[in-house]
Amino acid sequence: MTNLHRLYALTHSLYSGRARAYLIKQGITFQEFSTGHESFKAEVLPKGKLATIPTLVTPSGEVIRDGAAIIEHFESANGRPSQPQGACQQIISALFDVIGHDGLLRPAMHYRWNYPAENLQFVHHHFLYAQRDTPERAEKTEHMMNRMRQVTEVFGVTEQSQPLVETLYTEYLDVLNRHFEHYPYLLGWKPCIGDFGLLAPMYAHLGRDPYPASLMQKRAPRVYRWVERMNRADQDVPEFFTPGTDFLENDEVPETLMAVLRAVAEDFVPETRAAAERINDWLGQQQPEAGATAVGRLGNLVGRAEFSVRGQTITALASPYRFYLLQRVQAIYAGLPLAEQASVEQMLQACGMHEMLSIKLDRSIGRADNLEVWL
Repeated sequence: MTNLHRLYALTHSLYSGRARAYLIKQGITFQEFSTGHESFKAEVLPKGKLATIPTLVTPSGEVIRDGAAIIEHFESANGRPSQPQGACQQIISALFDVIGHDGLLRPAMHYRWNYPAENLQFVHHHFLYAQRDTPERAEKTEHMMNRMRQVTEVFGVTEQSQPLVETLYTEYLDVLNRHFEHYPYLLGWKPCIGDFGLLAPMYAHLGRDPYPASLMQKRAPRVYRWVERMNRADQDVPEFFTPGTDFLENDEVPETLMAVLRAVAEDFVPETRAAAERINDWLGQQQPEAGATAVGRLGNLVGRAEFSVRGQTITALASPYRFYLLQRVQAIYAGLPLAEQASVEQMLQACGMHEMLSIKLDRSIGRADNLEVWL
């Protein structure tokens, strides 16, 4: 039996970048296939249940759908090399995983789809060649691209909100760039789970598409270097002349990273609060059975949530998956001794993220047979 894993992913896919980078950094041998490959529909989809990426097939034939599940598969088997030991760092790592998956969708989608003069040819190429060469390929490409343009509005990007989306993103980019002036990764000298989560929007959309990639290169070159670094198997820190090898000592969360969290919190916190209220309303009305699919195309859409940022109202899809990941942050906190809980609370209060410990859904989300389900 070969030790080669098969990763079904796409270069231009936001969530694929998270799992791909993890495999690269952990030295896990894999071959990447497009979802257009004939084996995806015939062999993988029946076990994966949803036609979403990334999906991994292990050498033994096990199918693991979703980036979080792929990473957890290897973390749990290998002593959790990407999880810091300290309480504060564990919380920060898990929190950035949520932020990366769900908190930067507006800039990611805006900068891809609302700059067609710069991006269209590049993006069209990737959508087209992700599919097999059939007579319907061009038509299917246009259909998929049009659908993704529409999703941009679903995530809260409108003509009215675009200036705010850009302002919030560039402010975040500036503070993240300052952090990477001092450290090559979020928590020091090697990537944590949060690095892989944050890479999801920062690679395929914001770090590769021509317009946002150019913006990042010019405005935040250290962030661009981090994006490159996350796709390299080695540590890749030649600009740091006395690098360490591990997470920062003494459970340190540097002030430069706290500044990043403050910038993100401005829309992430009110959106999370509003999404929880909307989903809880839906849960109260619908009362889904235990085991019912909570996320993805088999799950029911729960609607949109409305929230305010800098005096402007944004309406965006309320995603249960955000809370599936947020449960992990809250579970880490719940398992800490009281003294360490107090340290975490003080840290999150200082960066405006303290509500992430208390915003919860009325029902938990678990995982069964490759699906996220209501418990």
